[in-house]
Amino acid sequence: MSTITNAEDPNQRPAVIGEETDPHGEGVRRRDFINIAAVSFAGVGAVATVIPLINQMNPSADVLALAQIEVDISKIATGSAIKTVWRKQPVFIRNLTAKEIAEADAVPLSALRDPQTLEERTKPGKKNWLITLGVCTHLGCVPLGAGAGENKGPYGGYFCPCHGSQYDTAARIRGGPAPKNLVVPEYAFKSDTTVQIG
Repeated sequence: MSTITNAEDPNQRPAVIGEETDPHGEGVRRRDFINIAAVSFAGVGAVATVIPLINQMNPSADVLALAQIEVDISKIATGSAIKTVWRKQPVFIRNLTAKEIAEADAVPLSALRDPQTLEERTKPGKKNWLITLGVCTHLGCVPLGAGAGENKGPYGGYFCPCHGSQYDTAARIRGGPAPKNLVVPEYAFKSDTTVQIG
């Protein structure tokens, strides 16, 4: 590497050829600007690359459409039930009779495999409305009992035809291999005639 010396100022250090020799430091500022601009450009590029990757992980439109459903319950007579679909799973909405409520309340929790009261499975002031997923907790079959004339099993609730699980009027497991009660999904009453599931 060759150096250049300045004969007029013996104290000045020799300059290396190719080195910035700007006495006002403009070269350093220019370099800093270029570094900051390059890093900023790389950051914008990284964000532009990551956003589509994250976006593809969002639920699709058909899944979002089923994230919440509203069901009109005004036509469900006392003592009957309907089946609907939420998130591609069957849902049972049952309008319990006073007798069915009394039967559920009369069962001691000690007699239950998965102890829950009817009050814990329904909303305050809406004890007659039982909303559960229509999926047996044993192996995922759809129990009978929500449709007219279907076998409700010995406890008057639901009966799984696959392996014989039996549920009571509060959809609590009472017999058969299922380990848990039918699942109560998240739901809220929007009015006296409309319930939102999800």
